[in-house]
Order: sequence, then structure tokens, then C-alpha cells
Amino acid sequence: MQQQFISLILLLLFFAVTVFIGLYFRKRASSVNDFVLGGRNVGPWLSAFSYGATYFSAVVFVGYAGQFGWRFGTAAVWIGLGNAFIGSLMAWFILGRRTRIMTNHLESATMPEFFGSRYISPALKIGASAIAFIFLIPYTASLYNGLSRLFSMAFNVDFVYCIIAMAALTAVYVVAGGYFASAVNDFIQGMITLGGVVTVVAVVLRDNGGFTSAMQSLARVSADEAATVPGVFTSFFGPDPISLLGVVILTSLGAWGLPQMVARFYSIRSEKQITKGAIISTVFAVFIAGGSYFIGSFGRLYTDELTDAGAVAANGGVIFDAIIPTVLSRFPDVIIGLVILLVFAASISTLSSLVIASASTLTLDFLKGHIIKKMSDKKQLLFIRALIVVFIAVSSVIAIIQYSGGITFIAQLMGVSWGALAGSFLAPFLYGLYWKRASRLSVWCCFIFSTALMTLNIFFRGSFPALLQSPINAGAFTMLAGLVIVPLVSMISKAPDKTAVEHCFSCYEKTVSVKVSDALGDNGS
Repeated sequence: MQQQFISLILLLLFFAVTVFIGLYFRKRASSVNDFVLGGRNVGPWLSAFSYGATYFSAVVFVGYAGQFGWRFGTAAVWIGLGNAFIGSLMAWFILGRRTRIMTNHLESATMPEFFGSRYISPALKIGASAIAFIFLIPYTASLYNGLSRLFSMAFNVDFVYCIIAMAALTAVYVVAGGYFASAVNDFIQGMITLGGVVTVVAVVLRDNGGFTSAMQSLARVSADEAATVPGVFTSFFGPDPISLLGVVILTSLGAWGLPQMVARFYSIRSEKQITKGAIISTVFAVFIAGGSYFIGSFGRLYTDELTDAGAVAANGGVIFDAIIPTVLSRFPDVIIGLVILLVFAASISTLSSLVIASASTLTLDFLKGHIIKKMSDKKQLLFIRALIVVFIAVSSVIAIIQYSGGITFIAQLMGVSWGALAGSFLAPFLYGLYWKRASRLSVWCCFIFSTALMTLNIFFRGSFPALLQSPINAGAFTMLAGLVIVPLVSMISKAPDKTAVEHCFSCYEKTVSVKVSDALGDNGS
């Protein structure tokens, strides 16, 4: 009862602050540019924390940390480090500057809009917006899943009420304040998540007798066939290095091709802020992602508790989403309350970024100029706000249907959404920023290949090669394949219009004129 009271007080306080920020910044969301991009005037701290808060949600802390910590042991920390140094540091330095400059030059507010302008193809813009629309919705719905068991443990309430509360809170502050309110809330939510993860790491280690004792206990685990080698769960690369590499690629390199992630570079105030943002974002990711997977790696030390909770089947199979909640159930009431707030904050921040990306993409890239020929800035803003409510409602319904009906098809679609999005967008976006020869045909090939492969993986997974039967490995494969498809097809297809391409890249090279005084040479000429 005391634990429920503490958790409830923390959540109500969090609700009040979040709504206040949304209402406070409503005047800074009076135009499409302000609402979607924060006026392209967001500082490095807000940008970096918004990037990190969008990156890591309850899916990582509850789902991925439990699943991959169980499968790979302490080697799962490599996933967190990959997220930090590939998904954050390299993304900021390789994509940040060029994305900010070129999207501003082309007046692109979304990734599909960038594709349409950069490759001089309205059809590409529509195609990209369709992919984003189809695969962002189930990804949005998946955010609710990580909360179900935690709220059941903390409050013993139906998960449906949790979905409604989360959806309503997000709708209020995002519709009111737009991107800037979302960024400020992301900063606060990021601080909460940072403090929560550090606290949980300390408590887990203390619960197992300290770092050395915990590692020794994990080294003695031999619960299944993966542990035939002594100490495999504390080894450098774990029991399955190939699968581990696939997870690192998907969750790290994949961030480069996700619309809601790349949008953080559109809005940063100036080029000078890129280095600051990169460092802040990387440190944040080391603690959040590294800490989450480190916590999950000790899940095998709680096998008895998992069995008592009904999370271990007779054949030894484990309900991965139950691992972290079971570990947390042993903690003091205050820690459980903090973790509930942590996971809720992480989910809210990611949800807000996803719905802004979805609504702005559908409005600016699909409705504007195609379905509705003339849309004033005021009307665009109205449509974006309305669609945010629609997207939140649809994703909530999907989550409730899956939770109540146990429909596995939706869960599978959620699993492949990251791979389909990143596989489709990563290579065309990266080459579009750096390489003038990239052609629109190569982009279409990348779109079709990635979405087709990930969709087929849902229905015909058993027909795939053993390595690609995992949606994670298949997603990683689509991203790597895209990096080959785009240059290969570009070299054998018609070159893009030189004048149009030079216009796109002119933003990187500016002609500067200076005055020079005439001077007499030695020969008087």
C-alpha cells in the first residue's frame, strides 16, 4: 500500500509538471516551423536530451534489456555501448551538421520532404511518407507494452487504464506546445531516467553482494544449452556473438534512419552546437543504454523469483518482459516508485516524438499539395494537431487489442517496424547528404527491398535462412544491404540532373568576396 502511494504521488507530480510545460510553451508553437522544429532554434542540451529520450523507451529498459541480458549475459552491455558510440556520437558527427544545413537549405521539415527535394521526386516523398505512416504506428503502439507488467506489479490495475493515462497526457502537452514543449519535457524526463537507471544499477549490485560477487554468481549459471561453457554469461562476447552483432547493428546504426531521431538535427540552433550535443548525447546513452543492459544481464540470478511469478515455462522458456519487473519487485518501495516514473517518462518522451513525426509527415508530405491543394500555414498546423490526437488514439487501440486479445500478428509487425524504417531510409538519407551521384532509382530500390524483406519475414519467416529468421538480424541485413544497393544502382542508372543536384549541395559551399588593394610589382607593372 505504501509503495502504491509513493508511486502515485510521483506520477501525479510528473503529470502536473508535464502538462504545465505544454501549456506554458503553447505560444512558441504558433506556426508549422515552430510546432514541428521548434523554430530551428533549440540549444545543445535540449537537443541532446531529446535525442536520447527519443532513442530509449520502455521497450529498451523492460523488453530489450530483459531479453538480451538473458540471452547474452554481461556481453549485452556491448549493445548499450554501440548505441552510445555508433547510434549517438557517430550519428551526431556524421549526420548532424550536414542534416541541419541541407534541410534548412531545402526547407524540409520531415525526412520524406527531404527525399522529395533532394532527389527531385514528389513520388519519392509520397512513398517515404507511406512507409513512415505504415511502420511508425505499430512502433508507437509497442511503447505501451513495456508498461503493462510494471503497472500491474505497482498498482494492480488493468493495463487499459495505463494506456489511456499515457495517451491523454501525451496528447495534452504535445498538441499544446509542439516540439519545443516536447524537448523541454524530454530534458526533464531524461534526467529522471538517468537518475533512475543509476539507482537501479546500484541496488541490483547490492542485492547480489556487490559487483565481484554478482559476476561470480553469474559465471556459475548453467541454466540451458547456451551455458555449456563455464562462465559464458560473463565472457567478452557472450554465448552468441553473431546474434549480438546483429542487435548492435540494428539498434545502433538503425537510429541513423529513423525519422523521429534524425528530426533532432533539423532543429538544433547552430553548427557550433553540434559538438556539444554529440558529447552530451553520448554520455547520456552510455549511462542509460549501458546501464539498462547491464541490469538485464543479471536476470538469470533471479530464476526462482521468475518461476514463482509464472514467467518461466515448463520447457525453460522465459517471458522476457517479465524479467526486469520481477527483479524490481524485490526493491524498496521508493525505488519501485522511481522505476515506475522512469519507465513512464521514457515511454512518454519517445511517444511524443513519434506522434509529431507521424502527424507532420502525413500532413506535409501526403495531404499538402496532393489531397488538399492549398493549405495555409494555419490549416497545416490544425491538421498536424488533429492527426496527433488520431495517431495517439489509433496506437492506443492497437495496444489494447493486442493486450486483450493476445494477437501475435501485431507484435510481429511491431518487431519488424524498426528494421523496415531504418532499412528503407538510412542509406538514401546518408548518401543524399554526401554523394551527388545518388539516384532516385536507387532510393526506390532501397525502399522496396527493405519493406518487402521485412514484411515477408512476418509471414514466411520459416523459409528464410536460419540467420535471417530473426527479425533483428533481418533488420540489420536490410540496413547493410541498403548501403550497397544505393551506390550500386546509382552507378548503373541515369545520373541525376546536375543543375538540381548542385543547387542542393550549394549550401555546403558559399562564395565569399573580399576587397583587395592594387599593389605595384617589382617591375612597376
